Amino acid sequence: MREFSVPPIVTVGDAANLTDPVWDNAEVAPDAVQFVRPAPAGAGVRWADVTCREFRDEVVAVARGLAAAGVSPGDRVALMSRTRYEWTLLDYAIWAAGAITVPIYETSSAEQAAWILADSGAVAVVVESNAHATLVAGVRDRLPGLRHLWQIELGGVDEIVTLGASVDPVEIERRRKAVHAGDIATIIYTSGTTGRPKGCVLTHRNMYADIANAVPVLSNLFRPGASTLLFLPLAHAFARLIQIGVVQARATMAHCADTKNLVAELQEFRPTFVLSVPRVFEKVYNGARQKAEAEGKGRIFDKAERVAIAYSEALETADGPGLALRAQHAIFDKLVYRKLRAALGGRCRDAISGGAPLGARLGHFFRGIGVTICEGYGLTETSPAAAANLPGATRIGTVGRPLPGVTIRIDDDGEILIAGDLIFQGYWQNEAASAEALTTDGWFRTGDLGRLDSEGFLSITGRKKEIIVTAGGKNVAPAVLEDQVRAHPLISQCLVVGDRQPFIAALVTVDEEALPKWLAAHGRPEDTPVATLCDDEALRADIQGAIDQANQSVSKAEAIKVFRILPHDFTEATGELTPSLKVKRQVVHKTYESEIADIYRS
Repeated sequence: MREFSVPPIVTVGDAANLTDPVWDNAEVAPDAVQFVRPAPAGAGVRWADVTCREFRDEVVAVARGLAAAGVSPGDRVALMSRTRYEWTLLDYAIWAAGAITVPIYETSSAEQAAWILADSGAVAVVVESNAHATLVAGVRDRLPGLRHLWQIELGGVDEIVTLGASVDPVEIERRRKAVHAGDIATIIYTSGTTGRPKGCVLTHRNMYADIANAVPVLSNLFRPGASTLLFLPLAHAFARLIQIGVVQARATMAHCADTKNLVAELQEFRPTFVLSVPRVFEKVYNGARQKAEAEGKGRIFDKAERVAIAYSEALETADGPGLALRAQHAIFDKLVYRKLRAALGGRCRDAISGGAPLGARLGHFFRGIGVTICEGYGLTETSPAAAANLPGATRIGTVGRPLPGVTIRIDDDGEILIAGDLIFQGYWQNEAASAEALTTDGWFRTGDLGRLDSEGFLSITGRKKEIIVTAGGKNVAPAVLEDQVRAHPLISQCLVVGDRQPFIAALVTVDEEALPKWLAAHGRPEDTPVATLCDDEALRADIQGAIDQANQSVSKAEAIKVFRILPHDFTEATGELTPSLKVKRQVVHKTYESEIADIYRS
């Protein structure tokens, strides 16, 4: 057993809550720009600033409306919307009214939404679109406690504000001050890769302690003058942490509701840092590489990639990059790296990655081109950030050291246990699941496997429940192989199989954005469907190369012996991916049961 602990920098007092920074910012820096939102039609400008004072006043106005509608302290109010300014405004207004926010992914099915609304006992829900309103209407008869539905795109926020005209602002101040650190701030339903979502109960102290201790050690990200464009779903705890971090540090944030507009909005807003998941960074890298190859500059890009990785690796040595490497790096900065940074707006020098392993190769590549990705680790149950690579304390390939106030322990079976004020209170109305996840002395069992080195850097080696045991008794952690196979530009997803089987195999899906260029390079029509290519020798040869490369990192008994190319990619719509793009293994196993059986029959 190994354990590493970092003492807290900030201790959250019993009277504190997450709305305090909003009120403090309005008093200390009323004219500082806290958010940038789309300007009203006809305004003649693309963006409109929202100052700290304006944001506080808008929060109060919406909270008054919620109070007028009968939302009482402790009531649950659900939010179902894409990432937009109104989401953040409503979140803080719900807290100011003394209520509890229940996020729902805007891509959730009717059954998922019905379960969350019913299980949480939500008295009101704010949705974004007609599709969301129709979805809720279809299950309304199963929700006797749901009294209100407001729709953002039909002026729902203004409607709430109008309702509150009769409520004295003093009532909101009274309610806000009555909320204490130990009170529930939110119930976040984990999307989960198996079973029904469970509601993680997080208090104001849980989330406040997490971000208040993270901001001082991530001052390169969270500081006045810094800015970010948030595009991940705010229903996810990771994006939510960035939201409260921006308010805590008095930085500036804009929201991107539609990722189809992401590239244009990044270049318009020019953030200093971004938050994303590894799959997005993989797509940025793969897209740049494919573009270079299409323009006949593939060799230049390959050389630039090698130099970037070597330069980043040298930064971790005592002597740093040598003169020749620095000269090569400077040349490729003008030819390649600057263009890649321009795609992020030109000012972005830092990024945060979480939700899945990034991989050392991508981490070194991006740092080498001038964008340092701070890879961290956590779960919804840890509010969510528990560990992170920090300026001056970065080890690419790990998820960093515990954040201040966090203790991480590796149990005898390799499972990662976490303790600290950031640990959730349990699952809403689910004592059995809570008892399984929390030890009697307050440690959270993550279900992840990992190791701590002597300096406290944490490496994730797999999921405890995902360990494959072959017929020969060999334990195999699939993530080690899957992450490396997915790094290939042509590959979207890889799922390793082989539990109780004689050898390890893999199901592979093709990246449909990368496929047209591959088809053109091989003299095939660019609209050739993947389903007709599953046995194509050239395609299989390219994917076999990725498999061979991944196999080098494991023993022969753990190596992938056989793979199948699937006719379709995994998607959230078909139920194979969670909203945070994690593969639902059980769903894939069931959907492709015959393909897996065929592997072992042959």
